[in-house]
Amino acid sequence: MFTQAQVEYPYPVQKFNITLENKPVQIAYMDARPDSSISSNMKTVMLFHGKNFNGYYWKDVMAFLVKAGFRVLVPDQPGWGRSDKPELHYSFHLLSYAMNRLLDSLHIEKIYLVGHSMGGMLAARFSMLYPGKVEKLVLENPIGLEDYRRFVPYQTIEQLYENEIKATYESYKKYQQGYYPQWKPEYEQYVQAQAEALKSPEFPRIARVNAITYQMIYEQPVCYEWDRISAPTLLIIGTDDRTIVGKALLSDEDKNKYGQYPALAKKTKEQLPNALLFEVPGVGHIPHVQDLGQFKQVLLTFLK
Repeated sequence: MFTQAQVEYPYPVQKFNITLENKPVQIAYMDARPDSSISSNMKTVMLFHGKNFNGYYWKDVMAFLVKAGFRVLVPDQPGWGRSDKPELHYSFHLLSYAMNRLLDSLHIEKIYLVGHSMGGMLAARFSMLYPGKVEKLVLENPIGLEDYRRFVPYQTIEQLYENEIKATYESYKKYQQGYYPQWKPEYEQYVQAQAEALKSPEFPRIARVNAITYQMIYEQPVCYEWDRISAPTLLIIGTDDRTIVGKALLSDEDKNKYGQYPALAKKTKEQLPNALLFEVPGVGHIPHVQDLGQFKQVLLTFLK
């Protein structure tokens, strides 16, 4: 059973205050800079986490980006991690708005934006809403390359909540095991980071937010608007990934039919005005965890 202490974020966590739907919300974020941060032409890389994660799992990516001379900004989205978890009408538009306000508060006008999984959907929406801010876009195994409404049965918030409130450390781990072709002990820390919420006295509300944000993914596709993204875009795709949001609700036939990342990525690349596709063979849903060396090389080459 889970008894571990809180995971340790790799850099100091700061807080940004914002009002969303008339509710005061604190957004937690890490802002890491190279030691020689006097440079005025220093570029900022912003990293958006996935749904079952928070800023913690970017720690190794942050380290190599800072070493390479970048300022690195890693927010926990409202509803996740160290940020407040209010009940809101969550949308990719609202989260993009909040991220834009965070950037404005730090006087950052241009970013390189990296989004993984759900963070890829958010990064896509952000790039459509604030094209002037995004110089380059990286989508790492983003979900939402297909429209889940077309083949995943609809569930109400109540049904989704019933599922979320029953979560255990073991159920989180079982889900995360599906992200990798082979499980390794060092992946356990990312289950621990997600499972912190289970110990919170506010877990019933967190479970409800988890249900609402699942529905956000289901109801708010980005895959019909790739042509709106003007920034040069890199798709980094672990070819063994078969993630489908709502996969447990599908027949075996549909499980094999959908979530085909290599094919989906190629189709998406054709629809993006200015895109490169890099495939990572033998890698699942999280290239930056499973094959950090290759991810680092590809990312730095594209950013520089």
